[in-house]
Amino acid sequence: MSGSLPFYQKHHRHYDRDYRSKETVSKLSQYQASSRYTAGSSTSAATSRSSGLNVSTHYGLEASRLSPILKRAKPTYLAVDKDHQIIGYVVPIFRGSQEFGTGFSSREEARVRDSSEYMARRDLFTSGMEMERSEQTSRREAIRETAERISLNKRIHEHGVHFKRMNEDSLMHTPEFVIKPRSHTVWEKQCVRLHCTVRGWPDPRVVWYKNNVAIDPVGHGDKYKLESKYNMHSLEINRCDFDDTAQYRVSAMNSKGELSSFASVVVKRFKGDMDESLPSPRHGPVCEYGVNFKTHIVDKFGVTFGREGETISLGCTVIISPALHRYQPEIQWYRDDVLLSPSKWYNMHWSGDHATMTLTHLNKEDEGLYTLRVTTKSGYETYSAYVFVRDSEAEVERAPGAPLDVRCLDANKDYIIVTWKQPAVDGGDSILGYFVDRCEVGTTHWVQCNDTPVKFARFPVTGLVEGRSYMFRVRAVNQNGMSHPSRVSEPVAAMDPSDRARIRGASAPWTGQIIVTEEEPAEGIVPGRPLELQVTEATKNYVVLSWKPPGDKGLEGVMYYVEKCVAGSDTWQRVNTEIPVKSPRFALFDLAEGNSYSFRVRCCNAAGVGEPSDPTEASTVGDKLDIPSAPSKVVPIRNTDTSVVVSWQASSEAKELVGYYIEASVLDSNEWEPCNNKPVNVTRFICHGLTTGEKYVFRVRAVNAAGLSQFSPESEPVEVKAAIGGGIPHGVLPEMGPGGNAGQLTEHRPRWTGTHENVQSPLYTKRNKAQADTKARQGAGPDSSALTQPDPVENKHKGGKKGSVSWAPDLAKDLVSESVSDSVSDSLTAQLEPVTAEVQDQAVKTVNEPEAKQARKFPVDASANLETARPRRELEASPAPPYGITVLECVFDSMVLSWKQPTFIGGADITGYFVDYREVIDGVTGKWHEANIRSISERAYRVSDLKEKRKYQFQVRAANMAGVGIPSLPSDTFLCEEWTIAVPGPPHDLQVREVRSDSLVLLWKPPVYQGRDPVNGFYIDIKEADAPVEAWKGVNTKATEKTFFKVPIVRLSYFVQLHVWQQLLCNLISFILQIKNLKEGGNFVFRVRAQNKAGVGQTSEETEPVIAVTKPGTKEIAVDVDDDGIISLNFECCDTTPDSKFVWSKDYEEIADTSRLTIETKGNKSKTIFNTPAEEDIGIYSCIVTHTDGASSSYTLSEEELKRLLEVSHDHKFPVIPLKSELAVELLEKGKVRFWLQADKMSANGKVDYIFNDNLISQGDKYKLNFDKNTGVIEMIMDSLTPADEGTFTFKLQDGKATNQSSLVLIGDVFKELQKESEFQMKEWVRKQGPHFIEYLGYEVTPECCVVLKCKVGNMKKDTSALWYKDGHEIKADENLGFTEGVLKLEIAQISKKDSGVYEVVLKDDRGKDTSTLNLTDKGFKDLMNEVFSFIANSSTPLKITSTENGIRLYTFVSYYNDLLQVTWHYKDSAISFSDRIKSGVVGEQLWLQISEPSEKDMGKYAIEFNDGKGGLRRTVELSGQAFDDAFAEFQRLKAAAIAERSRARVAGGLPDVVTIQEGKALNLTCNISGDPVPEVTWLKNDREITSDEHCILKFESGKFASFTITGVNISDSGKYSILVKNKYGTESGDFTVSVFISEEAASKKK
Repeated sequence: MSGSLPFYQKHHRHYDRDYRSKETVSKLSQYQASSRYTAGSSTSAATSRSSGLNVSTHYGLEASRLSPILKRAKPTYLAVDKDHQIIGYVVPIFRGSQEFGTGFSSREEARVRDSSEYMARRDLFTSGMEMERSEQTSRREAIRETAERISLNKRIHEHGVHFKRMNEDSLMHTPEFVIKPRSHTVWEKQCVRLHCTVRGWPDPRVVWYKNNVAIDPVGHGDKYKLESKYNMHSLEINRCDFDDTAQYRVSAMNSKGELSSFASVVVKRFKGDMDESLPSPRHGPVCEYGVNFKTHIVDKFGVTFGREGETISLGCTVIISPALHRYQPEIQWYRDDVLLSPSKWYNMHWSGDHATMTLTHLNKEDEGLYTLRVTTKSGYETYSAYVFVRDSEAEVERAPGAPLDVRCLDANKDYIIVTWKQPAVDGGDSILGYFVDRCEVGTTHWVQCNDTPVKFARFPVTGLVEGRSYMFRVRAVNQNGMSHPSRVSEPVAAMDPSDRARIRGASAPWTGQIIVTEEEPAEGIVPGRPLELQVTEATKNYVVLSWKPPGDKGLEGVMYYVEKCVAGSDTWQRVNTEIPVKSPRFALFDLAEGNSYSFRVRCCNAAGVGEPSDPTEASTVGDKLDIPSAPSKVVPIRNTDTSVVVSWQASSEAKELVGYYIEASVLDSNEWEPCNNKPVNVTRFICHGLTTGEKYVFRVRAVNAAGLSQFSPESEPVEVKAAIGGGIPHGVLPEMGPGGNAGQLTEHRPRWTGTHENVQSPLYTKRNKAQADTKARQGAGPDSSALTQPDPVENKHKGGKKGSVSWAPDLAKDLVSESVSDSVSDSLTAQLEPVTAEVQDQAVKTVNEPEAKQARKFPVDASANLETARPRRELEASPAPPYGITVLECVFDSMVLSWKQPTFIGGADITGYFVDYREVIDGVTGKWHEANIRSISERAYRVSDLKEKRKYQFQVRAANMAGVGIPSLPSDTFLCEEWTIAVPGPPHDLQVREVRSDSLVLLWKPPVYQGRDPVNGFYIDIKEADAPVEAWKGVNTKATEKTFFKVPIVRLSYFVQLHVWQQLLCNLISFILQIKNLKEGGNFVFRVRAQNKAGVGQTSEETEPVIAVTKPGTKEIAVDVDDDGIISLNFECCDTTPDSKFVWSKDYEEIADTSRLTIETKGNKSKTIFNTPAEEDIGIYSCIVTHTDGASSSYTLSEEELKRLLEVSHDHKFPVIPLKSELAVELLEKGKVRFWLQADKMSANGKVDYIFNDNLISQGDKYKLNFDKNTGVIEMIMDSLTPADEGTFTFKLQDGKATNQSSLVLIGDVFKELQKESEFQMKEWVRKQGPHFIEYLGYEVTPECCVVLKCKVGNMKKDTSALWYKDGHEIKADENLGFTEGVLKLEIAQISKKDSGVYEVVLKDDRGKDTSTLNLTDKGFKDLMNEVFSFIANSSTPLKITSTENGIRLYTFVSYYNDLLQVTWHYKDSAISFSDRIKSGVVGEQLWLQISEPSEKDMGKYAIEFNDGKGGLRRTVELSGQAFDDAFAEFQRLKAAAIAERSRARVAGGLPDVVTIQEGKALNLTCNISGDPVPEVTWLKNDREITSDEHCILKFESGKFASFTITGVNISDSGKYSILVKNKYGTESGDFTVSVFISEEAASKKK
């Protein structure tokens, strides 16, 4: 395209005013040669076109002085003088100014008319001559206009110079807004531009603010674009979203004042059908010059590798069709989403069809994702690739890499903080630290700032000269040597921001302006105290202080002295003793690590040194920022033949994280190489430059200012080879607008969808790409794009349903077959994201299967709300067909249809549905007709204008931003006949949420057809997904309306048995079913039936199968009450995507009224805040996260829970410091009195007031005050109590806004008792200075019932004596005395009444004497004996029963019996009165009760009770039943045995054992015989019975006496003799031996 353009097109943004610069000379020469042009006019036109309206460069209109200029200057409307000072504003002539436009109006109108006619005829010209004549006419008019404008500008210039000389100050004025910015209301994803025109002198500086926060266009280059031209300023907001709804302020400021103007931007979202009264977003390409441009980027640069110091170029060929001569698109280059501008580091060039950017000197800062963006008014195209920069060769072997990204922060008069990032390469040895160098701008001399290396990646540089500018660089050092220096920082000036004038201006009616300045300081005044002193940064190398200057500065300049004090001392030491600092910032070095310091600052000027500021809290010297923890779970995934996608889990503990470094190593090589030399702040990265076929392992570490973390565990090895489908390309595709790549007219910034990877659409295959490149190079027409864009006109005429990309069966087959052609060998090893492969695999099957099976093919989890479910990988395809078409209601001419959402939505949200219908006559189907022209968002639609009694089939298509999908399979044939059934129709739109292992939530909508009567309830059915139809079982036996169920499920073969209970809810429009206790892992389906008075209606369509399992990472809604008492519900989702939104509902209805609730969402967390919690807030609150696998949760706010939360909220609003113990008093050693309490939690800022009788107590001789903030113990100690100390003691606690107090009242008897005890303790302390009793004399009873008197003594010496006394008489040492281990003992083995008395122990030596007395008389002795009796009683055995010949005996044994022991025998709980028949006694340690001649009357419960003075001990036994029978039988037996024993025959005595008798003597023996009856007596000799005769006389007299007489004994009478007595009870014998001897005389006679 050639020729000049009319004036009203020259200043349009899209028009490039430099397009003619290359041919200016040749064109001008052609004009001068023409007879119709004069030299003067042509040369004037060239000159004016070259220099615009800058009148200062023109000095006349002579033709000889006009010459063509190669590059045209941009026009300006400011009038300047020779010194380039602005003196006025030139109103362009085309604005119709009456002041300067006299004589031009008629010519202007004619020129406008001619130009308009030219534009109308331009496309109709076919003759080259006609076009040339038209262009020449237009140029002639433009040259004449320019010459006249130059003359006018000259006059304006001369007038301005004269006016300036006359009154130079009158030109200066405050800024004012000629045109103020206007508020806008726009749709989401549209762009908006705010304009204003500002004038003022000097030229004001304009700053834009959003909600009073300055907008940074550099930091948000893809969001905001600021422009300032001709005093016209604009703010462009790209792709608005809800966060852009705000109040925007533009502030204009110069030396005369400041003025602001405000405008609001409201962003709305499309919901349902678009309101026709509102402008619709632009969906298609935009015409520019009547042409739709198609842009193609070919010959693209790939992933590039370079080294520091090298030069590389990135370039692409740009083909724009149709090709227009001299047309130049807008070319922009980005790095990591930040727009780049030409500089000494970047050279950018556009040659007409090739865009090139040259990086002149690579540094690691240049590493990143580079994007070329080519913008026309018809849209934009982008291409991206990554550039990797490796470290240059080190000067010293194994030296570290150079640091990077050196920046300057917090610049002040003599102080600047320098920050940098650590390098990825440390040379094999850890980096010892960094050296910071500075260089004054204009010199080449570098000065090292720190003597020792610092490890923290931040360093305060001091000692700068105010007003001078500096550059900085950083070097790393390890034990091997020094690295190369980093790239130098941007220059920064050492000056205090507070020194800038704070001046504000506003209009005043009498002067036109009012100037507000700071109050003039007074002379000779000492400055005040600095304000707000604080420690802003603390490391082990330095501490940085900051403060605000005082209000009272004095006339002279203020400087500062800094003082420090070691914590715990009161000694302050001045740090900067020689030269005071000028900046309100100061860095302290050489502090002892680990020590705590406080700081304060003094101001000084010529008048003196001021008072110090308030000291800071004690700060410990040390690194406050910890090195981040190591990342984890490093997972490599195949990508291409030379790259691998590495993902990892972020560091769990990382503050101020800078990013991550990734390293790779060939398996088993143990040689690690960095994959990136610039930290990335994402957890997914593509590592390029790998060797195909090699196996690699990867590791990651995090970095922040404190240093680099440990390496993560190594990943699993992965082989470098292309993944299925070609992997992720190295470029990034921008997020497209509604019209494909045709963005909004005002779009100038790309919005990236990833860091440096993007999933290429499967539709854009290599074949399509090649075709697109070929067609683009051939200059193809609008259809040359490989991805055909939808035609807006065609869409309009066809109902907007036909898109260029649809889910056609053939296309789906081609897509999948090409995408998964290599999956045969790699399906098990390729680590692609599973959703993509699964979708591709199932897409092939779907197109050939019936509708009933299609519903199962794209397994979007049924737990997800299908409106929000989408595959994780964006496929940018039209959705699959809907399915499950049913009729909800039918009248004579319309039907209400419902259907299910497609299981595959195409990677983008479904925007609506289109319904078609066709008539079926005798089985023959007719043509399809459109039921709706506009898309519908609901999945239910009434098809009208049908014919009664006719049969119809229906099909539904879904649409998203990629196009309209293929239609569903035709529905069943439905008869259009009005329903007259009495029961309701089927419920519809069943949704499943909050799936857990034991519960889920089911929502549905009531039927459209109500039947004869309104619906009054619902029934819910359930069955296992694979069970037959007859397995459906009802959940609820009673119809329920607004109901919530918790249902346990027991799996029995093919059916489930449910138990139901109900809980009434309030105001539910959508009805809810909560099913609890689902069998974990079970697969279930549900359906719903409605009921009215006539009965139960049709069943709804069943839900998709639901697997009852809690997904990993599932979180529940948590209620929280913050420190301000604000109650909120919080929900966190770990699976959010950039498109995810948190949707909150109350009673499962989306919250629309925000008067009671405030919803805030940030990142993957959202919370609902209760504004004023009350009873109307009671209900079920749920949250669902869109674009996830059904992440949702609910929380029931009951009346009890609300009451509890309100109590907690009140406690947080009015906090009370919790106390572990209230104020208490205790006595210490020497009788000191300690008042104390313990707080549960108090911070270091907590304080305590000690109050006695409303008077504040302070530290002193009388009161010792102490507050341990670590333990929370607060105490006050007094040496003694006096009568003046009677009263109330109070401790008042305060910690921030939390308070508490505790009081103790000590008056009357309580105070006197405490005072007495205090005095006693004082005396006790004095006593214990000599030998004393630690434990006074007491006693204890041993288990053997021995009594031991003992006392514990202390402070004994060798010559200390211990004497025992009883009743004043000393107990001798040979008695049972003992002294072991400081204990004196006296043992009484068997205590009796004689041992009662007063016992005393006396200790004495030269230090003093102490006495202890124990009174064991009367009550004391009785108590002692009771304790002895208690031991005896406890040693007793259980009461037992035995029998004797006299009766039954009950007995127990004790370990020791004492005569003083009192026992009582009971019979049937009454004391026994003893008699001759019932007796008790003691035998040894046995205590017994004898019942003689027992009878049945003696049966019952017997007990023995031991009396120990404390309640005693009772042993019982039951003498009845079998026990009595056995005892009585034994008694009878023993009694009979005793009688028999007493009555049997006995030899009572009288017989000797041996009788020796002399021969001839007479032997007479007599013995007693007993027995009843009288026994028979028999005598035996040598076991032979003998009878009585004359020689041996045997007698038995009176039945008692038996005699044996031998009248004359001879030798033959010797032998064994026996007497045998016998009766019926027994026999007994008595034996004796008779030995006869011959006397010596008789023997001699016989001889």
